[in-house]
Amino acid sequence: MGVFVFLPLVFPLTAMPVARLAEQHLHPRLATRLLTALAVVLAVCSTLCLGLLVVVGTAQLPGNPLPDAWSDPEVRAALPYDEVAGRTAIAVLCAVAVACAATLWRHRAVHRAAHRALTALPRADASSDIAVVPDPAPYAYALPGTPRGRVVVSTGMLDSLDARERGALVAHERAHLAGRHHRFLLAVRLAARANPLLRPLQDAVAYTAERWADEEAARALGDRRAVARAIGRAALVSRGTPLPVLTGFAAPGPVPRRVAALLGPAPADRTWPPASTVVGLAVWTAAMGAAGSALSSANATVTLFLVLKAATAI
Repeated sequence: MGVFVFLPLVFPLTAMPVARLAEQHLHPRLATRLLTALAVVLAVCSTLCLGLLVVVGTAQLPGNPLPDAWSDPEVRAALPYDEVAGRTAIAVLCAVAVACAATLWRHRAVHRAAHRALTALPRADASSDIAVVPDPAPYAYALPGTPRGRVVVSTGMLDSLDARERGALVAHERAHLAGRHHRFLLAVRLAARANPLLRPLQDAVAYTAERWADEEAARALGDRRAVARAIGRAALVSRGTPLPVLTGFAAPGPVPRRVAALLGPAPADRTWPPASTVVGLAVWTAAMGAAGSALSSANATVTLFLVLKAATAI
């Protein structure tokens, strides 16, 4: 395997420049999808290589269930610094598994609690997807679920906005539901748990998902300034959602940047930035990093399989 098994653990560094540049220069829909795809590929590759290191590491532990031949010098020679790397990978992979499991558990628990809290609330009418919570605290969020999710908004938030701004709020949250933004956010959150170097991509996707919903709301209303006013006013009165993990209309973060973007022209909806631009170069660098990570992990996997096959009667 050589050093190829270690490369996917550091290849996420190639995606750091594109995180901020994608926020600024790409359409938020494209940026969300691109950054999520990069984060997932890089996280899967780095986790796979951790697993390969664990195979070599556990083969050295007394009483392990693996074949004895897997700890032969021939197998250990395929991994540089096998004594340290193999055993360290066991602890790291266990920490990754616990962090990802905790994230999934919290995600499901929050959504179950939110749905239970809304079961007693009547909808405005049979076809409405809006749930109004009699709560003076101002907040609003999109709650995904079957068949299409619900837009949850408190009376305190509704009282803080005028009619036009309420329309912007509802359009924004409906865009979150229609675009299934919760899936992108969960994917990058898990990727960041698998490899902390992917944390900038998690933060960037949290922002671009909000910008995506902002642009969809502006397109639905035909009034970018109304959406900007609604976001600004909601940010002044809101302190976030009552439940963590849920995406709020005025969630803490770079609200001034969102407002400034809405006060400017709509972003160009192009599919891929030119390679001659700074953002294009960053995108290609991140793409090559993801490809290199995939190739390195594939090379390490095949190499380890061949070495184990040669050392073991399988």
